[in-house]
Amino acid sequence: MNSITTITPGLVPDLADYDIICGNLSGGADSRAMQHALMEAAEAAGVADRVWTFHASLGPMEWPSVTFGGRRYASVAELAAQQSSESGVPRERHMERTKMRDDGAGGLEPYDLLTYVALYGRFMRLGTRYCTKGFKEQLEESSHTPEIQRLRPVLGRPVRVLKVLGLRGEESRDRSRRLSYRTVKSNSARHVDEWLPVKEWSKERVRSLHAEQAYEWHWCYDSEPGALDWLGSSRCSCSSCFLASRRDSLLGARRRPRIAEAIALVEEVRGDTFRPDVSMADLIALSRRPGAPAPGVVIEDEGPEFARMMEKLVWALEQEPRRLPELSVSAPPRRLLPVVDL
Repeated sequence: MNSITTITPGLVPDLADYDIICGNLSGGADSRAMQHALMEAAEAAGVADRVWTFHASLGPMEWPSVTFGGRRYASVAELAAQQSSESGVPRERHMERTKMRDDGAGGLEPYDLLTYVALYGRFMRLGTRYCTKGFKEQLEESSHTPEIQRLRPVLGRPVRVLKVLGLRGEESRDRSRRLSYRTVKSNSARHVDEWLPVKEWSKERVRSLHAEQAYEWHWCYDSEPGALDWLGSSRCSCSSCFLASRRDSLLGARRRPRIAEAIALVEEVRGDTFRPDVSMADLIALSRRPGAPAPGVVIEDEGPEFARMMEKLVWALEQEPRRLPELSVSAPPRRLLPVVDL
């Protein structure tokens, strides 16, 4: 891969060099900023008709829709579709995919992330982020296959794909070190480059863009749905993410207690912790203490999708875990952390 260079020489892609340009929309504020920057660049290059959008749905682990104060607020999947549409991408070029698995009866069923964790035997870590690889990246790659199969014979060369992400450098050390423009895959069928157009943007710039353009942001960012105060979750990833800040983890445990309890059940059975520094069981207890962030809204999670996940989760925990030998075992769950760590 080191000998393979990006399609456009230099540090920034020329969008006219690509056959497929795909904005990855999580439904979060950063991805909306990315889509804004992407469409500005695509329109300037005269290739807006080559832009697609993609959302990898993680099912019950995603922030869902909620009705609060008589108003319904969108789920992240719904907001991703809205972000795509309002940026000018036709509905047929917005792709939403969910990881699927054999249902044992000759068909397919959604494969939710927590059931996968239970079968795997270990939670995600920085060195084993299978949630990103298997539940997002592989889904996006396969979603482009039909268009690549159509274009490849016409072009007579590998199809050039530009994968566009809303990652910002100030979010983590890993993201700050990531190249803004690089090659991530190249073979006889496709050449895939990755571009991070908002890598240097600050959180304040992202929020200012939403205010200037009157873009809707997901309710999880606010202290309660409709508050429009940005005092809720700092990031809009999974409602419980092992990479989240301590405050976000506590807020997620309060806002979705049944998800938190399901994660704690996996911890108990598998002997691993949700995060390397603290268990979900501890986070649940801490979230109920004075000084913990107020949830603003509590989601019941009583629908059929959640019920199906719990049924599969109970089944998964009865199976022998994979426990891959190269995956190191986490430290045992720690005792309750002091309240000052809130």
